[in-house]
Amino acid sequence: MTHVTEQPLVQGGRSAALAAACVRGGVAAGLGLGALAVLVIAAWVSSPFPDGGPGDVLHAAAGLWLLAHGVELIRTDTLSGLPAPLGVVPLLLTALPVWLVHRAARDTLDPGAGVRDRPRPSPSGAVASVAGGYLLVTAAVVLYSESGPLPAELVTAGLWPPAVVAGAAGAGVWTALGRPFPGPRWAVLARAAGLGLGTLLTGGAVAAAASTAWHAGRAQTVFLGLAGEWSGRAVVLLLVLALLPNAAVWGAAYGLGPGFALGTGALATPLGLAGDPAVPPFPLLAAVPAEGRGTWLHWAVAAVPLVAAVLLGHRVGRSARTWTARDTALTVLGAAGACGAAVAVLAAAAGGPLGSGRLAAFGPVGWQTGAAAVLWGACAGLPAALGVRAWGRRSPRSKRVPAPAPAPDLTKTKVKVEAASGEQEPARKGWWRPALKWWGRLRRTGAVTGVPAPGGAPQEDPYDDDLYGGSYGNAYGGPYGDPFGDTGYEPYDFLPAAWEPSPKPRPKPDPEPDPKQDQDPEPAPGPAPDSKGPGA
Repeated sequence: MTHVTEQPLVQGGRSAALAAACVRGGVAAGLGLGALAVLVIAAWVSSPFPDGGPGDVLHAAAGLWLLAHGVELIRTDTLSGLPAPLGVVPLLLTALPVWLVHRAARDTLDPGAGVRDRPRPSPSGAVASVAGGYLLVTAAVVLYSESGPLPAELVTAGLWPPAVVAGAAGAGVWTALGRPFPGPRWAVLARAAGLGLGTLLTGGAVAAAASTAWHAGRAQTVFLGLAGEWSGRAVVLLLVLALLPNAAVWGAAYGLGPGFALGTGALATPLGLAGDPAVPPFPLLAAVPAEGRGTWLHWAVAAVPLVAAVLLGHRVGRSARTWTARDTALTVLGAAGACGAAVAVLAAAAGGPLGSGRLAAFGPVGWQTGAAAVLWGACAGLPAALGVRAWGRRSPRSKRVPAPAPAPDLTKTKVKVEAASGEQEPARKGWWRPALKWWGRLRRTGAVTGVPAPGGAPQEDPYDDDLYGGSYGNAYGGPYGDPFGDTGYEPYDFLPAAWEPSPKPRPKPDPEPDPKQDQDPEPAPGPAPDSKGPGA
């Protein structure tokens, strides 16, 4: 009966939780769209010569928001009159919607400390609800962009936004559940892949920054030539900041080997720049290498994927000390594959068309860059992992412990003492025997056993040498005699130690009869008789 009454309430609570999750997804989409709209409106307002009206500004904000999700836009207001595609995604702008979706999905399963008792949807329900609410807003924005100067390309609009939103929502739910893994090897695989990916992007960013600093004069000239007023320069600077992650991906692709395209028929690799590049004026593009064969500075960029692969293998090998070689190799290959897949997606998003004609291919090619990352991870990461594993499984050498010093032989010392004193006694065990003998010898300078205590008769020494059968080797009552002639000494002041046998008192012998008591008492002496008789 209880189950029947509680079931409708539980179902209704879950329905409300799913509806709330859908609303969270829609709110996340609105926040991202509103933030970009504010930036675009602020740039339009601050411009001294604004182009277009408020409607065009909103359409530009909608197109920029769709571009951040990977949707390819079509420019219709070109000089030639032909539509030109725009597919290079500013990766820094992509971080905003991804973070908003991730947070919405995470809060759906973990709403906070104050509302723990509210019903929550299942993990799959949370992902579907949050992604559904977000994609409803996305569909409305795609329809709105069709009436503006930057309409969305419908194929990419139906492909990339669902993948991005579902991935971000799944990551949020996984975070709310405590980031669980199917097993420890999967956790090691994910961490190793993340370490390799982070190393690649960091090295690519360093390479791009070094190249930009090397060509700083040309980059400054291009930056100042794009806009003359401060508002235009501020917009260009914001666009440069939004494309900084793209530059890191381009640098990583350059170090991996495939490089990146600078237009159809032009390819930049560490071996050199081949073809005729079509580079539009932009500060970041001023850092591309010059035409001709590459030098040792260009070849040095290959250290980036090498270091990334070695770190990936080291991370796996450090955790594979108890694994088999087969499991270690499979884990390294899996981490290299995951890292390569992530690099391929980032390279595909960081590149794309910038127009028609020669600008139709611009940036790294996704599948080539991903395949190169997998190859580097397998060739350099696998030996590193096996080497670290073998090093961790080695048996440590046992340290040589010095032999303990032999204990002194007290028996030999005792024999020497006996030989010097001329005494012979049976061998005894125990370190206290020589000390007892020494103590007995000291008694020779003290009182003799049997000295009467004050006010009493002579007492028999219970520690007399005869009582122990001569076991202490002296004639002065054993080791506990009084060496200083103290007549108040009592023998029970010193008790036998725990290892010594308790002395058994010897029965007192019968007192010998006094010979003087057996003789007749002599008569008392009287006056001496006179030598002369009485009649003298």
